[in-house]
Amino acid sequence: MPEPRSRFDETFPCEFYTPAELFEPDLLYTIPEIARLLQGLEPDAEIDADTEAVLTDWAVPWVMVHSEDLVIAEPLAEEGPGYYGVAPEALDSDPDRENDPDDER
Repeated sequence: MPEPRSRFDETFPCEFYTPAELFEPDLLYTIPEIARLLQGLEPDAEIDADTEAVLTDWAVPWVMVHSEDLVIAEPLAEEGPGYYGVAPEALDSDPDRENDPDDER
């Protein structure tokens, strides 16, 4: 049910990372791992199933919105998850990476 803004003390901008900001360029991630990264967690952080479901609800639309900046790999096993990574051209167009001394491109 919608709530009036007046019920909330404060609101914040809804900002998300770009794939180039979020991913290590040489790694591929599953949707649950992306969900954790979007929350500032390590990809292998232990979280309960209910929390993971909520985080996944945020991650799936993020992947869809950023699909042009992503690559996808087939699952490693027949029933396994797909893997996503940052597209090389997305790295080339990220101005923050151009000045990143830790970038090993």
